[in-house]
Amino acid sequence: MFDKLFQAQQKAQEIKARLDNISVSGEAEGGKVRVVATANKEIKEVSISDELFAENDKEQIEDLLLVALNKALAQAENVSQTEMAAASQDMLSGLGGLGNLFGK
Repeated sequence: MFDKLFQAQQKAQEIKARLDNISVSGEAEGGKVRVVATANKEIKEVSISDELFAENDKEQIEDLLLVALNKALAQAENVSQTEMAAASQDMLSGLGGLGNLFGK
């Protein structure tokens, strides 16, 4: 039992490390605002084109930044959920017949 728990913790750490190395991005206004994040939802880069600064006011740039951030974080969430679902499936199949208790 403790061996399975240890394996589950180890697998979770492996997934977290893998998610740290996956980059996702979100853009707004045709790429004039771009945000890069890890799949662990850590923002790594924000870029705003000089052209956008010249064309728009502060409030509009902030709105576009929010759009790009939310897109990047949504993409990170999707990648994270996919990785966790795959790991959960692996763990359940490792339990033999017990995995079938949950309809899998």
